[in-house]
Amino acid sequence: MNDHILKAIDEELARLRQARDLLGNVSKGTSRKTGGKSFAAPVSEPKPRRKLSAKARHTIAETQRKRWAKVKAEKKSTAPAAEK
Repeated sequence: MNDHILKAIDEELARLRQARDLLGNVSKGTSRKTGGKSFAAPVSEPKPRRKLSAKARHTIAETQRKRWAKVKAEKKSTAPAAEK
């Protein structure tokens, strides 16, 4: 009877060791199933910034100025109505 209990304990210890090994490898970023490959995304160099032409920057700036002018005009037109 004791042999049966000892065998069951040994089997459970083996399963626990296997589970511990798997968890230990995952925390390091590797796994046995993946052949030691890392789960983390590969580190790549940052992409260079795209350059705008002077004409494109000027067009964007003008368009933004027009947007702000429109917003300011709307604020001015609603401000006197709020005071009445």
